[in-house]
Amino acid sequence: MAATARLGLKVVIVGGFGVGKTTMVRAVSEIRPLDTEATMTSLGLGIDDPSGVPAKSTTTVAFDFGRITIDAEHVLYLFGAPGQERFWFLWDRLFTGALGAIVLVDPTRITDSWYAIDRLEHQQTPFVVTCNIFGPTRHDDDRLRAALDLDADVPLIECDARSRDSGKRVLIALVEHLRAAGPRAAPTRESTR
Repeated sequence: MAATARLGLKVVIVGGFGVGKTTMVRAVSEIRPLDTEATMTSLGLGIDDPSGVPAKSTTTVAFDFGRITIDAEHVLYLFGAPGQERFWFLWDRLFTGALGAIVLVDPTRITDSWYAIDRLEHQQTPFVVTCNIFGPTRHDDDRLRAALDLDADVPLIECDARSRDSGKRVLIALVEHLRAAGPRAAPTRESTR
């Protein structure tokens, strides 16, 4: 990192189990990302539900971390949150100090995204929702927006988490959303509980 860098900006990527958070961090990070991927074992049976992603063999157990240098003074830090319910206790801590968040959604498993949106709204963290396109499955924006009960001002966009360019477009959409929303009050101690 350049010695001139003086401002670190934090963005969190959240969503359900297996929606592509680790994949997105890997795709857009300029450094080899730090990840906490662990092999899924039989000990997770009955705790995690891999039915929506049967080919998945690893899972994030803490968070993923990547970095993007914006310019000589600004660096963007990306944190990918674990998706399983048993790790949700980490989310509020990951949201602390975040500029904003990306909620990554699998259109075939919409209910997996409700908790992420609820927590972000509770923490008053601005966010965009991005539908990860895994293949031929497409979504209808109006139906997805209604199913997620999104406010009209929350951007809903498509992405391919495997693509660096697509991930960059999502980050740009988040920055544009933050800019349009204007400054927000710093979280109080009470709102971070």
